[in-house]
Amino acid sequence: MRKKKPSGGRKRAYRKKRRFELGSFPAETALGELKRKTVRGRGGTQKLKILSNNQVCVTDPKTRKTEKVEIARVSKNPANVDYNRRGVITKGAIIETSLGLARITSRPGQNGMLFAVLIKEEKN
Repeated sequence: MRKKKPSGGRKRAYRKKRRFELGSFPAETALGELKRKTVRGRGGTQKLKILSNNQVCVTDPKTRKTEKVEIARVSKNPANVDYNRRGVITKGAIIETSLGLARITSRPGQNGMLFAVLIKEEKN
């Protein structure tokens, strides 16, 4: 109800949010020992959220091999400047592993898994 009327007036909410309209707080996955949280979704489905993790399944696109490795650090998160500073892991975040730089392809706060793909390191 943030939109205005054609006259420029304010639109007032005609009711409060219903249970199915409510959102939830983001998981904001951090670097650390594995911690998961199960949340009830619509229709009774279970959604798994990763609160913290220090391991990731990294796939090398050239060899097509997948390996489970430790995350050294979160090097960049283009999703949010604050997430970049705090080192929050989200989809698209660039992490540093023993195999090299990798980009997260899964949504850890939505599907409870961490997958990444190796990316080419840009030379300066």
